[in-house]
Amino acid sequence: MKYFYITDTGNVREHNEDSVTIVENSCGEYMLAVADGMGGHRAGEVASNIVINHLTDTFLKNKELGTKEEAIKWLQETVSEANKLIIEHTQDHPESTGMGTTIVTALLSKDYLLFGNIGDSSGFVLKNHEIHKITNDHTLVNLLLKSGELTEEEAKDHPKKNVLMKALGATTTVEMDVFDVERDIDGILLCSDGLTNMLDNEQILKVLESDLTIQEKLNKLIVKCNNRGGTDNISIAYLSKDGD
Repeated sequence: MKYFYITDTGNVREHNEDSVTIVENSCGEYMLAVADGMGGHRAGEVASNIVINHLTDTFLKNKELGTKEEAIKWLQETVSEANKLIIEHTQDHPESTGMGTTIVTALLSKDYLLFGNIGDSSGFVLKNHEIHKITNDHTLVNLLLKSGELTEEEAKDHPKKNVLMKALGATTTVEMDVFDVERDIDGILLCSDGLTNMLDNEQILKVLESDLTIQEKLNKLIVKCNNRGGTDNISIAYLSKDGD
């Protein structure tokens, strides 16, 4: 397997509030994670770092994920712990009031593949030259879309498309959506909305299937986003099972 992750400030934002990682433990299991922070005074950067660092530290300390059920429990508990750490930081640093972060993560073992998310950072799988979104965005617009109050076209450029219904740091308790996914896939892609707001799924897939190294592919996605305006921070984590 090959993997690479990248984050870029974009063309408009003054600093990068995203955090991203891919780590492998001693058992050959993988964790990918992307967090898109929000809040002034660089507080979003703090929030996204807290959740990524906490996930990484606990993942590596545990040595192995265990059964699927144990991995789901670990993921939900660890994200809840990160939520508490963010709230505690806000209490200790009043200037960071209002900070929060999305989180999307994937766990890959020899027996299963799990995705989890809170917010509007996205998780995809690639299989048979197609890209499939696994996660559901926790946004007001997506809620209206699912209820039939908005069409796909209306949702695409809706003025409130970035209003989150769920985020880490927003409430004292938060529950992560977890998805049990077929393990027989070609690749895993996680990203912040800085990618998906600039490029559609087919544009992303075309780059990922191009004859480039994995690092060149992600760099090209960043360039394409910035060429289209780069209105947000852009973070991507990609793992390819075929090594391309």
